[in-house]
Amino acid sequence: MVNAAANPALQQRLRDEARRLGFVAVGFTDAADDPLRARRLHQWLGEGHHGAMDWMATRAHQRQGPQSLWPAARSVIAFGMAYTPGGDPLALADHPERARISVYAQGRDYHDTVKKALKALARWLMAEAPDTELKVFVDTAPVMEKPLGEAAGIGWQGKHTNLVSREHGSWLFLGAIYTTIAFAPDKPHRDLCGSCRACQDACPTAAFPTPYRLDARRCISYLTIEHSGPIPEEFRTAIGNRIYGCDDCLAVCPWNKFADAAARHRAFLPRAELVAPRLAELLALDDAGFRRLFAGSPVKRIGRNRFVRNCAIAAGNSGDVALRAPLSALTSDVDPVVAEAARWALTRLPAAS
Repeated sequence: MVNAAANPALQQRLRDEARRLGFVAVGFTDAADDPLRARRLHQWLGEGHHGAMDWMATRAHQRQGPQSLWPAARSVIAFGMAYTPGGDPLALADHPERARISVYAQGRDYHDTVKKALKALARWLMAEAPDTELKVFVDTAPVMEKPLGEAAGIGWQGKHTNLVSREHGSWLFLGAIYTTIAFAPDKPHRDLCGSCRACQDACPTAAFPTPYRLDARRCISYLTIEHSGPIPEEFRTAIGNRIYGCDDCLAVCPWNKFADAAARHRAFLPRAELVAPRLAELLALDDAGFRRLFAGSPVKRIGRNRFVRNCAIAAGNSGDVALRAPLSALTSDVDPVVAEAARWALTRLPAAS
């Protein structure tokens, strides 16, 4: 084990190098498992709030803490990379003929960008401390990035369960490095939500049974991204024109008034064709067209069928009679979930004059 507590210069150089690579937030915490976080995880899973995200339960024993995943770990370095929007994420709510794609998915896939930067930082650290071992994580491993980010002082988990930063609001992509270096830990961030419940009140589907607890089965992000079957009818109207994710609980957070779009990593600048796309054009996408449009985007991972299902639901909520034609074409789609969504949408639109 490399002991860096007696070498604060290395820790500071690492912070500087991380910022040079595009991270706006860096923090350190001990890698020991936290029994409270583990209990909260198992309670959440026991209540079924993870929905069909079976991987959350399958590797829960590793997810409950850093040393449960890698016993040799001594420190966790938590990172945040900004994707702060330049405008109001809720502006398209009054334009039902347009589709709303979550801010985080309008630019380049964050998995690639964050991981590339973390790997570069890992190479730098191994050159500075050759005896160290480390592991790099971005989203896909059994790692609890948000509570680790709170423990490392880069923000706190708000009542919407996402990490909130005093400087960057709700708009941070998270990553982590587990290392055998015993870095001096930063002070955990305190909760600054206070009595505010803006995120709770903004949720269109009441996905928060209590503050700090998310029932993914009711969450629009879950329903439009993770859920593969027909979207339950009880949530379809509330989805509105959201076709990939939902920013509502993040966008209303008062701490976002301190977030500066100038801090946004250039990789996450929105692509013009994804900022306010027309539903009519998206409904006409075949598999090849979908892949072309969303090349390099996180949207690509849900596939054409799930995506067009979402677009059909949004079209049914639009009130736009001009969308009857593309919806009618989808009623005989080879995917039965798409076809059912299109038929439902047609029942919601006024008849053509």
